[in-house]
Amino acid sequence: MGSEVNTAARAAPRKLTGKKQEIDAFIDQFDYFLFDCDGVLWQGNVLLPKVVETLEMLRNKGKKLVFVTNNSSKSREAYSKKFAQFGIPVLVDEVFGSSYSTAIAISRVYKIPPGKRVFVIGEEGIEHELAAEGISYFGGSAPLPFPEEDVAEHVGPDPSVWAVVTGLDRKISYAKFAIAGGYLQDPNVHFFATNIDSTFPTHGKLLPGAGTCAAPLTLMTGRTPIAFGKPSQAMMDSIEQKYSLDKSKACMVGDRLNTDIQFGLKAGLKGTLAVLTGVSKEEDILKAGEIGEGPDVYLDCLGDLLG
Repeated sequence: MGSEVNTAARAAPRKLTGKKQEIDAFIDQFDYFLFDCDGVLWQGNVLLPKVVETLEMLRNKGKKLVFVTNNSSKSREAYSKKFAQFGIPVLVDEVFGSSYSTAIAISRVYKIPPGKRVFVIGEEGIEHELAAEGISYFGGSAPLPFPEEDVAEHVGPDPSVWAVVTGLDRKISYAKFAIAGGYLQDPNVHFFATNIDSTFPTHGKLLPGAGTCAAPLTLMTGRTPIAFGKPSQAMMDSIEQKYSLDKSKACMVGDRLNTDIQFGLKAGLKGTLAVLTGVSKEEDILKAGEIGEGPDVYLDCLGDLLG
């Protein structure tokens, strides 16, 4: 399980941009690098500078790379295709997304009973990963089988529904919330979220994240979902098992303090590295460092690892 961190004893974050010797010494400490994607490798559909060269450098040094994303809208296979479009060679098995984390938890940890199904608020990424695990689902990207104005007639308990799963849904609607809320009135129906990010960085802007698709249901039902994305240690436990990860030789790289960096800190990874190309800014990092919750080091951008 995840380790607790003694934040009081942690040193202030160090900026390594332009300090090649310190960068090289930092890299040499690790065998594994866990990377967030949006805001670290790219912004929307724009690849950030020197990312390809940086990842190639780390691979040439024998480092093992895992790409850990909270973005639930794409499956691992779809994500690997996005990497390929950017000219980054990545195996599907090197991608660990929140939709995949959720699907394997439902099938292998919680063990959904035969004949049960889950209602999805989300997009194709969740659907593909659930299907790959043999989990029956409905909702998601499928259109409602009735007019939205008739939703009240279709709200209520359903003995076949075992869980409600929420992720980023860019076609969210009142009707979807009403249906999901109806199922969650039954305390035996599980409430899961791929992640509860408040925002989603893209094209240098912050848009509503997957957490905004779960929050109305919490307000409606008083229930808080179990989340399987960063900084959930359920996700780290799965990563540790899948990749035989040695946390004493691993570094988490991200752009967001409350997800990526907390993910690494809570797990007790040896190192955490933040970049300033996504959500958290330099002043946020320094402020977090004052209370022992900042990264070990930070850079202007990932490409600075090249020195």
